Amino acid sequence: MGYGDFQFFDIIIFAGIAVFLVFRLRKVLGKRTGYEKDQRNNINHTKKVVKKYNTEKNIPELNDNFAELKKAYEILEEFDHKKFLDGAKIAFENIINAFNNGDKKTLKNLLTNETYKAFEKAINEKHNDPESQIFSLNVEKIENVSIIKEKIIIIIKFISEQFKNSDESTIIRKEDVWTFEKLIKSENPNWFLSST
Repeated sequence: MGYGDFQFFDIIIFAGIAVFLVFRLRKVLGKRTGYEKDQRNNINHTKKVVKKYNTEKNIPELNDNFAELKKAYEILEEFDHKKFLDGAKIAFENIINAFNNGDKKTLKNLLTNETYKAFEKAINEKHNDPESQIFSLNVEKIENVSIIKEKIIIIIKFISEQFKNSDESTIIRKEDVWTFEKLIKSENPNWFLSST
């Protein structure tokens, strides 16, 4: 047996060892079937869903009078009930004062077109009272929150005390139920009074 025969014998031994190692690795690691890519996509999709769920805004505890506002949290990304309620009170005061003073320009920026026409008609018919003022104001309750087509609509019950000529002896208590609305996808943060 010559030197070349020994080389050939060595090659066969190394080839056998290599084949053995490949089979062992395949048994331990498994083989790629093409399904792994789909699995990775499914895992990524699941992560996205979980991430989306985990980053959803936490809805704060709301007392019974304001529980309806949970619906607004579910629909509006930047909703904050404290800011909304403060804004509603400011809107109420501005609208009442503008109406009593016959300030149509201010009203036009705070009301829907249809509601503005009703206020304008009342001013033209002298149903406003320039001597009336707001003494106190509270948001008593959120009556309802609804989504109609592309709008979110919130109905608010206000309790106010109003008086005339700065005379506190003339204070009267009033209950008003007002409806505010805005387009859900609008970048404009303002709400508009749509009915009283």
